[in-house]
Amino acid sequence: MTGEGNAPLKTITIVGGGTAGWMAAALLSRLLLGYRIRLIESDEIGTIGVGEATIPAIRTYNQLAGIDEFEMVRATQGTFKLGIEFVNWQAPGASYIHGFGKIGQDLYWLHCHQFWLKARAAGRARHLDHYALNTLMARMNRFAMPDPSHPHSPIAGIDYAYHFDASLYARYLRGRAERQGVERIEGRIVGANRRGEDGHLDHVVLADGRTVDGDLFIDCSGMRGLLIGEAMGVGYEDWDRWLLCDRAIAVPCERAPALTPYTRSIAHGAGWQWRIPLQHRTGNGHVYASRHISDDEAAAVLMGNLDGRPLADPRPVRFRPGKRHRAWEKNVVALGLAGGFLEPLESTRIHMIQTGILRLISLFPGRAFDPADVAEYNRQTDFEYRDVRDFIVAHYKVTDREDTPFWSYCKTMDIPDSLTERLELFRASARFFMRGKAELFREESWVQVLLGQGLPARYDPVVDMIPDADAAAFLKDVEEVTADVAASLPTHDAFIARHCKAPAPVV
Repeated sequence: MTGEGNAPLKTITIVGGGTAGWMAAALLSRLLLGYRIRLIESDEIGTIGVGEATIPAIRTYNQLAGIDEFEMVRATQGTFKLGIEFVNWQAPGASYIHGFGKIGQDLYWLHCHQFWLKARAAGRARHLDHYALNTLMARMNRFAMPDPSHPHSPIAGIDYAYHFDASLYARYLRGRAERQGVERIEGRIVGANRRGEDGHLDHVVLADGRTVDGDLFIDCSGMRGLLIGEAMGVGYEDWDRWLLCDRAIAVPCERAPALTPYTRSIAHGAGWQWRIPLQHRTGNGHVYASRHISDDEAAAVLMGNLDGRPLADPRPVRFRPGKRHRAWEKNVVALGLAGGFLEPLESTRIHMIQTGILRLISLFPGRAFDPADVAEYNRQTDFEYRDVRDFIVAHYKVTDREDTPFWSYCKTMDIPDSLTERLELFRASARFFMRGKAELFREESWVQVLLGQGLPARYDPVVDMIPDADAAAFLKDVEEVTADVAASLPTHDAFIARHCKAPAPVV
């Protein structure tokens, strides 16, 4: 059937630049041919430009966008990321790494962590970090690309992501998007007008009186939600009863002598601090709950825990943990912070921009904006936000800490039923089952975080089927092979120097 309802759109208008806006522009202009794509942003509205950490799925975005990863790393002062180290989360002084990639290997259908749990209970196992290549590489500051030519070696399963300067990443994507035909419009938006007949957004108004129309609008205006919230009136669902942190302070400092191939998250008395190593500097920030610590106290905590001399004044950010009731309303789609905010504890911000873009492409509308497409987009987005929310909440709930009012609340708070069910199943036998392909974090992620946070868990009773001597030999072999492979790899610094060293920044 053909007709006006199936007629293609002509113009896509993106409101807001930054990471979200230019990610959308760069990918849409590459994959959607024949559309006019415009992006409106204002130089008057600055960006924070913090160090940004990602997860391995960003490599899919790079491939779809035609990005050469070494070129991108050089252009963004980037480094590589094997996982996240969590310090002080289970208890002060405790540390574990949530690494990408597999934990050891399976024996029959039983996963490596099941044997580790039994051995640990008997006092015969080292820290779990020693049984996964990514985590041990991180501890040793080693890095290499996966090598599929050795399918039976753990080197084939190396998984990785990136750290980069967010403002440089947006600039890099802008260059690609503009070369692909995206039109950038400089201007500050002061109004938005909807059509009376159907309530769709018709045009936005710039401060100098110009108007910019569009068939489809993509709201990348940040937490303000200029289009999705202010113009379209879509409300917001707060999750502050589970996620207490509502502010952050960010500051760059001099880089450390060695580039660590992992992000570090250090828990403090009323929140946590990120540390993201870049080639030219280290990105730092303190995410905290304003009801438990003042802004000045939070700034003092951050400034007292830097690698080196600060390179700028601390910049504050306020946010509301939660999400829009709907990410797609009529002809407006919200991406990034316009659609919701989840603290960057597991580096999910860019990933959720990416999935929002890919979801839009898979459900791309015609002029009729079929309600079924819109409803499915919103259903998938809602699932993703709640899925990631549960994973982040687990970091706060599963802890031995009760040393401050913040941590005491987190440890004893009620949590979503969906998370309660997962924790109870894991306690029973350290088993984990995916609930659908749309889940972001796989079994290895949940295993490392729940065990690293100190959740008491019994091992799968079928492990007792394996003779103790065989199980011990299996675990020892995993540990030794992992250590040998990690030790054979180049340092992270050496890998970057050889393949993707960035030019010295212009001062």
